Amino acid sequence: MTFRVLTTTVLAIPVLALAGCGSTDSGAGREAGDGALSVVASTDVWGSVVQTVAGDAVEVSTLIDDPSADPHSYESTPADAAAVTDADLVVFNGGGYDEFMTEILGTLDGKRTVNAFELAEGGHEGEAHAHEGGANEHVWYELPAVEAVAAQVAEELGTLLPERAGTFTANAAAFREEIDAIAAQLSAIGGANPGARVALTEPIAGYLIEDAGLTDVTPGEFLEAVEEETDPPAAAVAATRQLMSGNQVSALIYNPQTETPVTEQVRSDAEAAGVPVVEMTETLPEGMGYVSWMTGQVEALSAALEG
Repeated sequence: MTFRVLTTTVLAIPVLALAGCGSTDSGAGREAGDGALSVVASTDVWGSVVQTVAGDAVEVSTLIDDPSADPHSYESTPADAAAVTDADLVVFNGGGYDEFMTEILGTLDGKRTVNAFELAEGGHEGEAHAHEGGANEHVWYELPAVEAVAAQVAEELGTLLPERAGTFTANAAAFREEIDAIAAQLSAIGGANPGARVALTEPIAGYLIEDAGLTDVTPGEFLEAVEEETDPPAAAVAATRQLMSGNQVSALIYNPQTETPVTEQVRSDAEAAGVPVVEMTETLPEGMGYVSWMTGQVEALSAALEG
């Protein structure tokens, strides 16, 4: 797949040149005239969270924003490495998801970072890219983790720009209220559809499904193979396709960014059987921020189950 390196920030805010904005993280904050702080995020999902907290006080750039691409397979460029090197703060997913960022950071000392995977509820530090029986690295679908990232970003930016610390904290608090509203929507889904069975073509939304009180019945071997970009075992494919018949599941959660002939066939089976298909992605649709995007996905899930 072809990926595009961003030259614009999330929410269409122009990005100025990153060169010269680097910091070895003295913690002393910016002095007037030094220029805006520079934050680099691995994906536009985390870039949107940063922008919500930072407002217009910080220049935010993201490395991956293609809504049709699979970030798992992204290969960094020299321009990516330069941007990360010059950034005052780097925000990334971790957990093996955006491994290219871990590799770049491994060449740098003293870089100020926020690792979402390590902030996820219960803590996942040290755990590898995992699937069945392990931690799910798609932690932007774990709402408490998103709130934790926003709070940590506010703290880091407040240290770098003390005169704006109160604004960053207030922005993070307002963002938390919006995330809590999404969590309430998930609780309502669970109350209306307790234990409803769903299938997934990839474990992207596992946290969201769990928080909604739904039951994922997809064969683990199928999900792991799709995630690892290998062919699922024939038996797992057959079992997954069979779930689409006989009203065995109430919805199919479909990730178009990891689409394969096998997942396309599962989707076709679902549509032929009248099983609602809900798309959940890894990057933001153009022009949308995190809250509106996640709210829309949760509403689509609710509508599918009601139907």
